[in-house]
Amino acid sequence: MTLLDEDAPNFSAQSTAGGEVSLAETLDDGPTIVLINRGHWCSFCAEQLQTFSEVSYDLWFNDGVDVLPVVTDTLEKATEMRDRYDLDIQLLTDPDGEIADQFSGTEETSHGVTGIAATYVIDEDGTVRYEQVAEHPGDRTYGNYIRYFIRNDFADPFEA
Repeated sequence: MTLLDEDAPNFSAQSTAGGEVSLAETLDDGPTIVLINRGHWCSFCAEQLQTFSEVSYDLWFNDGVDVLPVVTDTLEKATEMRDRYDLDIQLLTDPDGEIADQFSGTEETSHGVTGIAATYVIDEDGTVRYEQVAEHPGDRTYGNYIRYFIRNDFADPFEA
């Protein structure tokens, strides 16, 4: 299943900053990046989140872009992950994998139900303009590439 060029499923989730955050409300301000992550224990997730943490303020300040990392974990574990890796972005919780199922899907692992790692760029109209679903846990798109993708009018910045 692909969501590319389709309307993104709306969702809301508990944030490590407190309160609920919804995709619809972030799209009111501009494009949104949705990151589906496996859990607090995933080192590949932490590495990817750090790259988005480094560019998140620049994206928000200069482009009106929000970053919504969704972690298939409890609020307690997501907060622990945010603090352990000193992330400047807040994480959203998806302990039952309901949000992940709407995007990239879930899988049963030794850690329980986890989301299949994926990156989505959703324009202000709610259309998915970029989709990368991991073929293996280390397969990730990093923050700087997405920053250039958005600034290149939702096109691959490396294509001639």
